[in-house]
Amino acid sequence: MSAIVEVDAQLQLMTSFLWLNLIWYNPFIRWNPEECGGIRKISIAAENLWLPDIFIEEFMDVDQTATGLMAYINSEGLIKYDKPMRVVSICNLDIFYFPFDEQNCTLTFSSFIYTVENMVLGMEKKVQEISDTSRNLIRSKGEWVLLNIHQRMVKMTRVAIRRRPRLYVINLLVPSGFLVAIDALSFYLPAESENRAPFKMTLLLGYNVFLLMMNDLLPATGTPLISVYFALCLSLMVVSLLETIFITYLLHLATTQPPPMPWWLHSLLLYWANPRTCCPTAPQKGNKTLGSTPTHLPGVKEPVELVGKVSGPREAELNGCPESTRAQQEDEAQRQHLVDLWVQFSHMMDTLLFRLYLLFMAISITTVIVLWNT
Repeated sequence: MSAIVEVDAQLQLMTSFLWLNLIWYNPFIRWNPEECGGIRKISIAAENLWLPDIFIEEFMDVDQTATGLMAYINSEGLIKYDKPMRVVSICNLDIFYFPFDEQNCTLTFSSFIYTVENMVLGMEKKVQEISDTSRNLIRSKGEWVLLNIHQRMVKMTRVAIRRRPRLYVINLLVPSGFLVAIDALSFYLPAESENRAPFKMTLLLGYNVFLLMMNDLLPATGTPLISVYFALCLSLMVVSLLETIFITYLLHLATTQPPPMPWWLHSLLLYWANPRTCCPTAPQKGNKTLGSTPTHLPGVKEPVELVGKVSGPREAELNGCPESTRAQQEDEAQRQHLVDLWVQFSHMMDTLLFRLYLLFMAISITTVIVLWNT
């Protein structure tokens, strides 16, 4: 094998250049060198000789071998005939690990007319020697590299090739990873910011444009692992955008009319704040604020003051209605506590999704490194 021209994943074809070296004995072409002026070797046009009808069973194209080739014959009747071939052979490709895939393409040499009773095929050289010679002959630095040549049977040869993944890593995996990393860094924008949702929408639109532009580099058949990776990246970005929209709506609702928080969600917030403590019991039915003392979650930003200040007790007493003012202060305190809880809940959702992004990126980088090295 002197070159691997192309491997078509859609048509399941491999195009390569081979040198088919045929050697056989013809007992009807023999002479005595002493009677023929010491001539021991001659060359004759191949069309004037009987040639074994050797063909490749996986061949899927018309034989375009050049005409006018020469065969070399010695005085013992040994004939050598070298035939260059452009072989388009069918190959069962497995593209699941694209672009880190390795393929095994089989080449079976046989005869049209003769059976094993009339013509016996064999190998002149060892397969390892043929494999080493082929690797030395291949000078092109194309997409595929020859790994080895194996012999399964006398007439069946398996060619192992591997794709060079650098082009696809630079053009596909690296840009996709950058976009996902930028989307993960957008979690550092405040949840109350109005620019966060438009920023994520712009990233999502850019990622879709990237997938449309890079569609030609992906295999047209099958479902490779890289397609699953792109689908997961797109899903994460969509979930991130939906979470941002939900948090924006939740904070807007908390500033206008904060809804009561379910007891299980309040317990989850307390467990998030300190997992070692036991979850609190369910609140009383009359207490819709789920507790009278506000809780602070460690590692979470201080909630923004979203409710106006309440007048002090001395000022209320001067106004002449201490009891109603005290009740108003309790209502405002409960309201502020609800606002704080919903803000802490939004920060908890941001933290969980951000950690999911970090876990996904770590798994992706580890998978790329393992597949590349193996």
